[in-house]
Amino acid sequence: MKKIINKLSITFFLSAIFAGELELGSTIPLADIKMMDISGKMISLNDVKMENGLLVNFSCNTCPWVVAWQNRYNSLAEESNKNKIGFITVNPNTRIRDRGEGLSDMRDFAKKYKHDFLYALDKEAKLAEAFGATKTPHIYLFNGEGKLVYRGAIDDNARKPKKVKNKYLFNAIKAVANGDNIDFAETKALGCAIKFAKK
Repeated sequence: MKKIINKLSITFFLSAIFAGELELGSTIPLADIKMMDISGKMISLNDVKMENGLLVNFSCNTCPWVVAWQNRYNSLAEESNKNKIGFITVNPNTRIRDRGEGLSDMRDFAKKYKHDFLYALDKEAKLAEAFGATKTPHIYLFNGEGKLVYRGAIDDNARKPKKVKNKYLFNAIKAVANGDNIDFAETKALGCAIKFAKK
């Protein structure tokens, strides 16, 4: 009886965490909406998607969690591209564009950390709202058919890379590329709350 109660508690807990988020199996929302990349080009998620899928990372410049994971961003982008999965980072922090989250700030941030991937401005946070994203970073991985197969965190230890036990995103990328099942399809995104515009 205790085991049944514990399983129900876990189910309700996970449901609460993921309430409002894009459900697994969902198609890419607003895939054709154009966003300004730091290069000056207008791009959409469909422009970025590759043969085996698309990885969307809601991120920013000012969150300590984002900074802690920076040394893993380029390697994840490389792994995605190597496995024919498009990679894009999107900044949804609409409310503080004038406090470190504007396009010029994004360019400076990308230069500082030597980013080698697309970094686009979610101008009115429409994309973040459609995805149900709440944190930076917040990851969404879609397969080649454009179906959501993973959402959540990059791994289980932002602060101490050498102590990571579960490379959730890296493993999910490999699984998608190989057509395998993903062991952890849902994890809790850890980061700063997205700064949506006040309504």
